[in-house]
Parts: sequence; structure tokens; C-alpha cells
Amino acid sequence: MKIKMDGFVLSIIATIGLAYLFPHWGTPESEIPIDTISAIGISLIFFFYGLKLSPTKLKEGIKNWKLHLLIQTSTFLIFPLLVLIFRPLIQNEEQEIIWLAFFFLAALPSTVSSSVVMVSIAKGNIPAAIFNASISGIIGVVLTPLWMGLFVQQTGTDFSFTDIYVKLIVQIILPVITGVLLQRFFGAFALKHAKLLTRFDKSIILLIIYKSFASSFADNLFSSISLLDILLLFIAVLVLFGILYFLTGFLAKQMQFNTEDQTTAQFCGTKKSLVHGTVFSKIIFGNMASIGILLLPIMLYHAIQLLIISIVASKRGLKEQHNSDLK
Repeated sequence: MKIKMDGFVLSIIATIGLAYLFPHWGTPESEIPIDTISAIGISLIFFFYGLKLSPTKLKEGIKNWKLHLLIQTSTFLIFPLLVLIFRPLIQNEEQEIIWLAFFFLAALPSTVSSSVVMVSIAKGNIPAAIFNASISGIIGVVLTPLWMGLFVQQTGTDFSFTDIYVKLIVQIILPVITGVLLQRFFGAFALKHAKLLTRFDKSIILLIIYKSFASSFADNLFSSISLLDILLLFIAVLVLFGILYFLTGFLAKQMQFNTEDQTTAQFCGTKKSLVHGTVFSKIIFGNMASIGILLLPIMLYHAIQLLIISIVASKRGLKEQHNSDLK
């Protein structure tokens, strides 16, 4: 099977390279209003997200509550607890930042578009995938800051629940609600131009990534991170994904799910949203100097989940199609 490199992953790599070569564009002294542009972009991302939420499809998915419970438990409880186990091993400030980056990854909600697409390719439960991927983002607005608040305050960062939730309400919740209210008027327009809106989403994410890494490069924060460290981070992220993938599959079988629901549980329960990761990092960590390092695990995880799940989805889809043809 020929493996195709995801274009967005390549764009992320190119953006980090740009931040390394031209970090001054992303510093506070820059005349380019990146923070303002990204703040407006974030609100528009979630406004369009609300426009694309179909109440009918969400209602179809609500009935299978056991599947929803497993997916959301995996996303917001099992995943963070797995990372939390390693906290006692922290011995210095550098390890604290790396662990916090992994915990931030673990506390994030599931991704929407790729989860649904991959479940569709694998012939899984599409309505349930749509429901869980959509509701995960909403739950994450509440739970992700709560999880992070347990530890970010201990790092000396200026962390205020009030400020965080005000920003989340203004930049995320209100735009989503506005989009949902206008869905019956402009929902068809949003679906028709879904590819264009996806490009817009990715452009804003790349802008936030550039700003994050430019700040870290300008402050020389990556000077202590070697290629070996990056490789170790990659292996750690890969192992974490593997544990979650096989654990959700095992639990789905124990709960006697059919093949479609098992696929949906494994695909949705292991995914993490780079969109929410970059947005939440900007809101939760603000202009924290090490924000580039804090984003490394989620970007590595994003690449790994796309690669592995796309391969598995294709194989499962072909298998299900073959079984269907035999009937």
C-alpha cells in the first residue's frame, strides 16, 4: 500500500521552518497583528463549526449511549490518567514542561472532520461518529481548562479560570451558538463550501503555530532539545496512541459492540484535535515563552493519528466491502 504524506503535516513542518528563519514576525515587537488576526480567525472557525452542526444527524447519534460513554471516557478520563501516572517521575523544570505538554495533549477533545471521514472509510457508525466528534469539542471547552488548571497554576504561569472561561465564551461558545442558530439559513452554504472553510481553518491554525514557535525560537528555548529528544517524543507519542487504540478496542469488545461500533470507538476515542490544541494553547497559556514546546506532542500526535488511522481505515473498509460482496 502506498502511503501518502498528509499535506497539512507538510505545511506544519514548513511553518515551523519559517518561524525558525524569521522569528521576528511573531514577536511582540512585530508590526504584524498576528494575535488580533488569529483571535478573529478562531471565532470564525467555531462560527462555521456551528453552521455545519446538523441537529438531525446529532439526534440520530444520541441513542447509542454506551458507545458515547466509552468514547468520551477514553478522551477525557482514560487518556489524561495515563499521562498523570508519569508525573511522579518528574525531576526538574525541563521535564515538568515536557510532561505538561503531554498532559495538555491528553486533556484535549477529539478531532471532528478526520474522525468522521476515517469512520466512513472503515464502514463504521457514521452518525455516532458525527455526534461524538461534535459533542467532544463542546465538552472540551469545559473539561480541558479544568484539567490544565490543576497543574498550570503550579508552574507559576498567570492562570485565571475566570479569564480563561471569558475568552472561551467569547471566542468559541458564542460563535458556535450563533452558527447553530443560523444553521437553517446558512448551513447548506457552509456544507457546499466545506473544503474552502477547511482551508481557512488550517490557515488560522498554521498562523497560531507560527506565532507559538516564533516566540520560542526568539527566546532560544529549543537550544536544549536535540534530534534525539524529538525522536524520543515521537516514540512516546506513538506508544501513547497504541495503548489508547488497543485499550478502546478491548473495552469495546468487552461491551459487546458490533464491528461498526468497535471501529467508531477506536477511531473517535483515540483522536485529539490539533485545532482545539492550538486554540486552547493560545487561550490557556497566553504568551508563555515555552508554548512552542507545549505544542510539540499534539503536532506529532496529529501526524501519527492521521497516518495510522488512515491505513487501518482503508484496510477495514476493504474488508467490510469484501464481506458485503460475499453476502
